[in-house]
Amino acid sequence: MVSVNLLSLEDKVALVTGGAAGIGKASALMLAQAGASVMIADLNIQAAKHTAKEIKELTGRNIECVECNILEDDQLVNAVDKTLGIFGRIHILVNNAGGGGGGRESPEQISVAAIERDFQLNVFAAWRLCQLVAPHMNKAGYGSIVNISSMSSINKSPAMSGYASSKAALNHMVANLAHDFGPHIRINAVGPGAIRTAALETLITPEIEKTMLAHTPLQRLGEAEDIAKAVLFFASPMSSWVSGQTLFVNGGGVQTLD
Repeated sequence: MVSVNLLSLEDKVALVTGGAAGIGKASALMLAQAGASVMIADLNIQAAKHTAKEIKELTGRNIECVECNILEDDQLVNAVDKTLGIFGRIHILVNNAGGGGGGRESPEQISVAAIERDFQLNVFAAWRLCQLVAPHMNKAGYGSIVNISSMSSINKSPAMSGYASSKAALNHMVANLAHDFGPHIRINAVGPGAIRTAALETLITPEIEKTMLAHTPLQRLGEAEDIAKAVLFFASPMSSWVSGQTLFVNGGGVQTLD
């Protein structure tokens, strides 16, 4: 019999960036359901407050929030400091916040600054938060860092060079930091396929969905909860001998429009 304790996060504290909506919100909820106290860090503080209240009511866990623009170093420092100030420790970091111009990055039209921003959002901020939390995870004797990557990190598509390469860099960063952070801290990444978020719902039609599922064995698009389940796996003792890995959660295939 498999012990449910392998997925338990009782007495653990998690910091989730971009936790107000989408994959971040689903991850925050999943971690709280497993027993963790959660700090939601998000650029949209009003949405973060609403999400924190909602998750607290659903789970009875201690859920707090902090305003955080991941492009501002002082706000990254503040997010970690506030987590420590309220909870006294930190065991789990979910680097979910990110972004970029994927699909709109024609080299003839995009600026160098826009490509730099891809890396600031998807690599530099994640690396900096890893640096900030690592001493506290070592002190706690337990650490799991989960980075949200993308299928774009291994796909090859037009107008994606900055975003895709930044996510590929994130995967390789994870593989290398595993050597720096062991033995007490594990670091991994989850690479989502096409997920039904609010952003995708504004673009998708039945015809587009049919095309996207043509090479998807499980014949459905992903839900934010599907990614949150992978986050829980990496955050929990279930993955106690897994580090430096990127897990692609994509229905077994590739959801592209070609």
